[in-house]
Amino acid sequence: MSGKTMKQLIQTAASLCIVAALTPATAVAQNLFSKAAQVDEAVITEFEVQQRIRFLQVLGTPVGTRADVLDELIKDRLREAATIQSGITLSNEDLQQGLTDFAARAQLSAEEFVKGLESEGIARETFRDFVATSIIWRDYIRARFGARVQISDEEVDRAVQSVGTNTGIEVLVSEIIIPAPPDRAAAVQAQAEEIAESTTEAEFSNYARRFSATASRGNGGRLNWLPITELPPPLRPILLALGQGEVTAPLPIPNAVALFQLRDIRETDTPDPEYAAIEYAAYYIAGGRTPEALSRAAAIRARVDRCDDLYGVAQGQPENVLERGSLTPEEIPQDIAIELAKLDPGEVSTALTRANGETLVFLMLCGRTLVLPEDQEVDRQAVAAQLRNSRLTAFSDTLLEELRADATIRIFE
Repeated sequence: MSGKTMKQLIQTAASLCIVAALTPATAVAQNLFSKAAQVDEAVITEFEVQQRIRFLQVLGTPVGTRADVLDELIKDRLREAATIQSGITLSNEDLQQGLTDFAARAQLSAEEFVKGLESEGIARETFRDFVATSIIWRDYIRARFGARVQISDEEVDRAVQSVGTNTGIEVLVSEIIIPAPPDRAAAVQAQAEEIAESTTEAEFSNYARRFSATASRGNGGRLNWLPITELPPPLRPILLALGQGEVTAPLPIPNAVALFQLRDIRETDTPDPEYAAIEYAAYYIAGGRTPEALSRAAAIRARVDRCDDLYGVAQGQPENVLERGSLTPEEIPQDIAIELAKLDPGEVSTALTRANGETLVFLMLCGRTLVLPEDQEVDRQAVAAQLRNSRLTAFSDTLLEELRADATIRIFE
């Protein structure tokens, strides 16, 4: 991929140099290698703080305050000390693979990604250390606590017992769907991973207002109660494995990344409906999420009440501009299924795109066909993996707090 494409991925350097713009150049040069913090004998320099700030901003990740960035670097020092003491090391091959995998999110080689970062004043060591620390800590947590995380069949049963038909289970979730065209794939993924660390409803809702492309963004991503059976089958066990307030890992969907926070779950007195087929129509508007395309979508929404009305809108245009189908829930693409779950017949969503973000999808739910209850297969391994990862994350957070309490940490003004 060309350097120009990398420039499109990486934000302009001007937005990354706020501190430099406010501080005389000579003072910056003198202070870059001054101590910002010290964790036992390990020093964190101002240079590292500024490099991490720049790196996160380049990726499009919410940075927070300077204190937030410094706190993450302190955690990195705690992680490094623990892994060094344990004897866990990272081979050159594993490190290179980690760098390659990270860069591949932007469809770049590791070297191309590094050159793009360097063009914005970010040292390759900043990228290398960021990836290396993450990989080593992940391996350390798995090695130290993996044997203690045993997910029983009973726990999986509790998570999936109501996934099938006649569940009588409703979930209250918040959503974030972030458009991710190819030239922003890496930045959006990094941003989504940051959002996945949300620990409160308010924090997640703030991210939704800032980044989500769905109609629910104005309400902080909050959706009303939904029967679990109206959600895409692959998503059901993932949500049911969450604890209240927990957030899914970033879920890739076409041209976007989705995240969900479980706010609550409840049993109902009546079984949830199960559907044999869901009928919907998709009208494709050139221009993606440009103001012109969104304005045209709004105009169409004002004049159509049902799917049949879209035939008049598409009249005289190529046949492929309008698609209408009736599919089983398992056959519907996951991003479309997520949007349809929020709609009643005749309602519309314009949250999705196709053709690498160049085409806006005007999606309308036509109707749902009910079926008699029948058994539904659940991916128990996926449920168990979600439960296991949640437990390991809890062990990781607890250990970091213990390491912080035992360490001597000084922060320099």
